[in-house]
Amino acid sequence: MSTPPPSTWRNWSGLETAAGLEVVQPADAAEVAAIVTAARAAGRTVKSAGTGHSFTGIATPHDVHLRPERMRGIVAVDRDTMTVTALAGTQLKVFNAELANLGLSLHNMGDIAEQTLAGAISTGTHGTGGRAAGLAAQVVGLELVTGTGEVVRATATENADILDLARVGLGALGVLVTITFTVEPLFLLRAEERPMSWADAMASFDDLTAAHDHVDMYWFPHSDRMLTKRNTRVGTDLAAAAPLPRWRGWLDDDLLSNTVFGAQTAALNLVPRAIPAANRFASRLLGPRTYTDIAHRVFTTERRVVFREMEYAVPREVGLDVLRACRTAFERSGLTVSFPVEIRVAPSDDVPLSTSYGRDSFYLAFHTHRRADHTAYFAVMEPIMRAHEGRPHWGKLHTLGLADVAELYPRLPDVRALRDRLDPDRVFANAYLERVLGG
Repeated sequence: MSTPPPSTWRNWSGLETAAGLEVVQPADAAEVAAIVTAARAAGRTVKSAGTGHSFTGIATPHDVHLRPERMRGIVAVDRDTMTVTALAGTQLKVFNAELANLGLSLHNMGDIAEQTLAGAISTGTHGTGGRAAGLAAQVVGLELVTGTGEVVRATATENADILDLARVGLGALGVLVTITFTVEPLFLLRAEERPMSWADAMASFDDLTAAHDHVDMYWFPHSDRMLTKRNTRVGTDLAAAAPLPRWRGWLDDDLLSNTVFGAQTAALNLVPRAIPAANRFASRLLGPRTYTDIAHRVFTTERRVVFREMEYAVPREVGLDVLRACRTAFERSGLTVSFPVEIRVAPSDDVPLSTSYGRDSFYLAFHTHRRADHTAYFAVMEPIMRAHEGRPHWGKLHTLGLADVAELYPRLPDVRALRDRLDPDRVFANAYLERVLGG
C-alpha cells in the first residue's frame, strides 16, 4: 500500500482515513505538552497515531495528528527491579531486539510486532497462555501528558489510580510518553507446530494448554483441519537454541505464509466458489516443524498480507462450546472465507479495560482478506460472541457501544471519571471513543 501524504492518515487495513490534518512530531514530554495545550486553547483535538495497526478508529485523528517517530528507544534499565523504561513511540519489534541485546525479554507478547508500545498497551494487545498474557499486565509505570497539558508520572506509589486505569486507556486519558515494563532474563522457547484433525484438536485442547506455556490453534473454514502451535519454555541457556534453517524460515514464513498466501487469497476473491477446496488443500499441505529460538522470534510473525479482523474474548470455561457454535453457524451461513480462525487462551488480569479483566479468557479471531466483504461474516459471528459475554479487542472490528461496554466492564465508571479529570475538554476524543466511552 502506498504511503499517504503527510497531512493525511490511513490505518494499515485501509478502513480508517483522515485528511486535512496538522501533523506534528514531538521529541519529548515538554513538546507533547505544548502541542496539547495549544490544541486545547484552540478547541481542537489531538490523537497520537503510530503505525495504524488497529482496525477500528480508536487512533483516528481529527485535527492534530501527533506522530511518535521521534520518541523511540529504551531510556532506562533497572536490573535490581528487573524493569525497563522505553519511549512510547518505540515499535515492539525494535523494543524486543533491544531487550534481547541486553539479555532481557518481555514475559509474553502478541504475534504482531509492528505496533508502537503506546498503541499495543492502549488497545489491550495480548498473547496466549503464560502468567501475564496482555502486554498491559506487564506495565508497572508510565508517563503521560493529560488533556490539560500536565505531565504526569504514574507508578504503584505515585498516581497509582492513573497507572491502574491507563495501562489500557484507549488513548482517552492522555498521550503516553514513556512506559515501564517488568522484564526477565532472555529465554528460549521450543516451538512445535503440527496439523491435527478438528476432533483431535478439540478433544486435546485442555490437555495441550495445560502441558505447554503458550498454545495457538488455527481452524481452516470449510475443512476438518487445525494447525496447532505449542510453545514451551526451555530455559535461558542461549547455546541450546536450534532455530529454523534460514531457507526453511524463508520458505515457510516469507514465501508461503506471505507471498503465496497473499496471492492465493487475492485470487480467490475473484472465484469464491473455489475457496472451500483451496482451504482443504492448503490445510493438508501443512507439515510439522519444531525449532528452538529466543522468545520474541517465536512469539511474533511478519504479516504482509493485509486483512480485516474481529476478535472477541469469551470466558475460558465456555470457549470450546462457543467455537463449536461458530463452526455450526458458519457452515449454515453459506459464506466462503479463505482465512483461518485463530484460537488462543489467556489468564485473568487486574487491568480494568483488559479483555481478560477478572476472568480467564478464550480468544476467537476472525479474518478476511482486505478485498473481501468482511461484514456478512462478522455479522454471523458477533452475536455468538455477545451471547457469551464476549469482550472485543479494542483495536479490532466490533459494533459495541457505551451501553454494551458498561455491561462488560464493571470499572467503566472509574475510567469515565478519570477521563473527566484528565481530559475535561475531550482533547483526545474521536468518533470511536465517543461510541465506546460516551462524550
